[in-house]
This record gives sequence, C-alpha cells and structure tokens, in this order.
Amino acid sequence: MSWTLPRKLAWYWQRLRAMSAAEVAYRVDRSLYSRLERAGVVGAHTVPEPDLTATAPSFVGDCEDLDPSPYCRAADRTIAGRFDIFSLKDTQLGHPPRWNRDPLTGTEVSLSFGKSLNYRDVDLVGDIKYLWEPNRHLHLVALAQAYVLSQDRKYLEAVSVHLRSWLDQCPYLLGPNWASSLELGLRLINWSLVWQLLGRAESPLFEGQRGARLRDEWLASVYRHADFIRGHLSRFSSANNHLIGELTGLFVAATTWPFWDVSADWREYAGRELAREALLQNAPDGVNREQSINYHQHALDFLLLGGLAGRSCGYEFAPDYWQRIESMLEYLAATMDKAGNVPMIGDSDNGHVVRLSQEDDFSRYRSLLATGAIIFSRGDMKAKAGLLDHKTLWLLGSTAGEEYEALTTEVAALPSRRAFPEGGYYLLGSGFETEDEIRVIADAGPLGYLSIAAHGHADALAFTLSVGGHAFLVDPGTYTYHTNRRWRDYFRGTSAHNTVRVDSQDQSVPISNFMWGSKADAKCEVFESGPTVDRFVGTHTGYLRLKDPVRHRRELKLVKADRRLDIVDTLECEGAHVLELFYHFAEDCLVVGDGGCEIIAKKGNQVLHISADVPTGPEIYYGDEARPAGWVSRELGVKVPAATVVWRIRIVGTTLIRTTIKMQG
Repeated sequence: MSWTLPRKLAWYWQRLRAMSAAEVAYRVDRSLYSRLERAGVVGAHTVPEPDLTATAPSFVGDCEDLDPSPYCRAADRTIAGRFDIFSLKDTQLGHPPRWNRDPLTGTEVSLSFGKSLNYRDVDLVGDIKYLWEPNRHLHLVALAQAYVLSQDRKYLEAVSVHLRSWLDQCPYLLGPNWASSLELGLRLINWSLVWQLLGRAESPLFEGQRGARLRDEWLASVYRHADFIRGHLSRFSSANNHLIGELTGLFVAATTWPFWDVSADWREYAGRELAREALLQNAPDGVNREQSINYHQHALDFLLLGGLAGRSCGYEFAPDYWQRIESMLEYLAATMDKAGNVPMIGDSDNGHVVRLSQEDDFSRYRSLLATGAIIFSRGDMKAKAGLLDHKTLWLLGSTAGEEYEALTTEVAALPSRRAFPEGGYYLLGSGFETEDEIRVIADAGPLGYLSIAAHGHADALAFTLSVGGHAFLVDPGTYTYHTNRRWRDYFRGTSAHNTVRVDSQDQSVPISNFMWGSKADAKCEVFESGPTVDRFVGTHTGYLRLKDPVRHRRELKLVKADRRLDIVDTLECEGAHVLELFYHFAEDCLVVGDGGCEIIAKKGNQVLHISADVPTGPEIYYGDEARPAGWVSRELGVKVPAATVVWRIRIVGTTLIRTTIKMQG
C-alpha cells in the first residue's frame, strides 16, 4: 500500500515521540540544510581540483598468486548481467544495470531530490533493499580482482562501463542512491577497494582522454559522496550501525583519496567519531548493542576496515578501539558452534560490507575470526576459524598466510568467556569443539539499541540449542524489512522465538517496521557455570503491562553428565491467562510427536527427546501461512518450512511449567 496522509502522520508522530529535544533540533537543522543543498546554496555542487600528487596509501594486500578462476567466473557473471540479490538468484540486471530500478518489483524510481524521497513507500520505490544492494558495488571489486589476477582487459573495461553508467544515471543529490548516507558510505568503501586494486591514480583504467575523463568524474563523485555523508550523519536515535558505516566510509575515503584540503579534516573527524562509536555501540563484553549477530558482524567489518585503512596512512586508533574489536570477536566465537553455525539473533539482511572472497564455502563469521587471529595473535581464534580465507588474505597481504600458519592452536581454549552481562547473553554447554558439544545461548538482553531499538526482536528469555555441531533449536531469522508488515511482525515477534507468549501478546510492542513502543526489560538473576552443571535464571517485565500483570521467570539448568537441559518457566500472576510455549527447529530437523506430551527431533546422529508437564499434547506446525508458524528464514526474502512445536495451557494464578530436553547421540 502507498503511504496515505493519516499513515504518514501516525508514523511521524511515533517517530517524534522517540526523539529528545536535542534530536528534534538536530533534525530541523539538517532539514534546513537539505533545502539549502537542494537550492545549490550549500553542498558540493562545485568540486575543487584534486591534487593527485598527494600520497595515497593502500590497505589491500598483494594476492596475485591466488587462483583467478573463481574471480573470473564471478566477473563473467557480472558482464553477463547476472546477479544474486537476496531472494533473486541469477537474475538479469543488464550490463550495465538500470541503477534506479528495483529488480524485485520492477519499479523505476524517479530522479527526485534524494533526501526528500520516502524510501519506505513500496508503491514509490518498490523494495528499497533490493534496489540499494547492487548500488553498493561489491561486484566492482570482483571485476577488479579478476583483472589483477588474469590481466584480461575485458574486466577493466567492465569496471569502466559500470562506473560511467552509474555516474550518468545517478546525478548528484537525485534519486534513491542519494537518500541514505549509509549507502554512500558502503559505496565509498567498495570504490576504495577498486581504486587500490587497479593501481590508484596511475591505473590503466584512466588511460587516454576517455580514461582521464572517467577519473575526473569519479573523483568528483567521491568528493560529493564524502561531503554528503559529513552533512547527513545518522545521529541520536538513528546512531546505530548506520553511523558506524557512514563514518567508516568517510574515513576510508579520506585515506584513499587525500587529494583535497578538506580530506585531512574528514579523516580526523571521522576517525575521532568512529573511535567514539566503537565504544558506545559495542559493550565492554563485546556484544553489539543492537542485539543482532548480523549487525554485530557488520560493525566488526566496518571497524576492522577503518582500523586497517588508518594503519595504511599512519593514523593509529587508540588501544581501546582495538581491544573492543577483540572482545567483539570473542563474543562471536562464543556464539559459533563447532560446525560454524551462528544463531540468527535479532535482525539480519545477509548483506556484506565487502566481499573480497569468491570461495564457495566462504563464511563471513569464520573470516572475521581468521582476520582477528592474525591481528591479535590468537591461536584460539585460528582454531575456531579453520582454514585461512581469501578475504583475510586480500586485507592483510600475502604474508598473512605465514603469520596464520605460525599461530599455535595447541592451547586454544574458546570460548574464553561464557557470560556477557552487558549484552545479556549467557553460554551454557559442555564438550566444546568436540562431537559431544552442547551449546546453549540464553538471552536476557535489552530489546535493542537506543529509543527505537530498530533491529531488536521480542525474544526475552529465548534460547538456542546446538548439539554436536547440529543446530536444533533456532532463532528463525528475519525474512523481510520494508514490504510486508505482517511477516515483519511475525519474524521479530515473541511467537517466532523459543520462549513463552502470554495471551497472544508480544513481550514488546512494535509500532512500525523499525520502531518499538512498549519494551520488555530482561535481566539475568543467576548464572553459574561449573564442571557438572551450568545454570541460568532470568526474568523480564514485558507482560507487566497487562491488566493482570504477569512476570515471566525462566531457569535453564544443563546437567552435563546426563546430557539433559531442564527448563522451568514460572509465570507470576493472579488472574487467568493463556500461555504458549514455543520451540522452533532448524529446517533440516525431523520432528515428530509420540502421541502424548513428548517430541522427538532427529538430525544427523543426534536425537532430542523433549517433554513438558502440560496436560495437553503439543501441536506441530510446518509451513503454516495462516497462523503463521513453522518457518525459518536464512536470507532476506526467503522463508522455508520448518517445525515449530507449541504447547498451550490455560492458567489461573502463579504457575510453573517444567520442560526437559534429553540429548542422545
């Protein structure tokens, strides 16, 4: 549906309520700035001449010994106009693409003033995520890599075709690609990689009069991108991963193209603010405050790229910046099971900041650990990462292989931490990194970051369970952002998580696609980890808003020798309520009932027996569109049927529900 006037007014009213007075003043100021920008009074309508004699360092490594085949295959797909964009696989975008067209819906977006464009309006822009993704230009990096490794000039020409067409189709300030500073930041990062890989100002891309014109027009757009970001940073309640990405883009641009007097100011400002946001947005225990492992990964990529770009030009971030990155890597390692599975806690769009690797088995999470292993000399991270990936090689250079090989894994002891109290996550388990591994991640964290908690899910006291490297009980993912409110609310709602729902109400109440009203406050009351038993007790306040308030308290106790997880849910109340107890299984689990109150789940050589002391047997949903229930989404726009088990019980007054999970295998 298009955005009607009442709907627009309702959204603006709710958004206004989430702002402080200082934020309102800031947004009014930026709105006036946009008007002046549109009128040509401010902005980068005139670009200074670049000083190409300025030293422009490189932070991309020498990887000319890599097999060119996978990079050439990826580049050839681009030349053939074939792209993978979320749910669209091998879709034809053209060579070059129509940059202002949403490939999912076919909507062609007009070249109106970008900052005034309502990119949330599906009728106006289609699905903006699908439009923006190819405009981040990760594929240009693959073209550049293919040229470096093969020296085939068709890849150089393809870079030229895409850059020229983008500059022609996306004029300064106009259209959807000038609407979001984050998108400009991501584009600058990937442009920087292309610039470095192809030889910088002396690149054969710029040979002849035609090439020199491309260089001049590209640099003018780089300047305008950086100036735009500096004037339109995501501040206050929007200061989440967007701000980190914008600052990284500005910082990388200032180090890659130090050709203007203002470049030094951009670098100093962006470096200072990026260091500040690294500490604000990521807790001391290493958990990203957006409560999303996907955005945790995004933030790590941004911060590592910023740090490496700084080192290339002699700008060194303070030790606490690097210490926070190391803590973030430790948390990531703790969430990853022995097979490399990472739970989909919080929102996930499966996007990349940079790709760099074309390996079939590439894992962005293992890659981050491999990069961290070298930077921090951590043999335990090497053990977790496994083989050294190509992305790490491109970032750290050909000597990275020798450094990686030299790291010993004999004293590896991940997870080095089990409790992440600021982030609100707790790891129960045994036999880590072995065939007998049990890994439980319990959630007692906040809903999300800042007042809108944009990427959080209503998942208080949920948990995930992996056994022997097999993900059994999972967070089902995200599926959609902008285009389907019903499914958006389901996948981030309480019924899509392994926890208890009361009276069919979500613990926290969404009021738009990226904004919440009432928020559950969760906390851990007890966490104990010992050689025989791990125990977690948490509580949340989400249902205290009900007419008859309900407090949910959950205890998880892992009895290691028995390979048994005991769960006690206590619902403290006075009146009558209907409770639902949800368990969501991975899509490759075989889940059956025994005709009574027990559920049997099988995967590989592992078997789970789950029983609850509820008077009625459970229901099993599998790909139910109407309810909805029984779905897992591992990438944006794609959902697949999976088993969801639901026990229902009507209670009066305070009630305890006991569930037992026995693991065999």
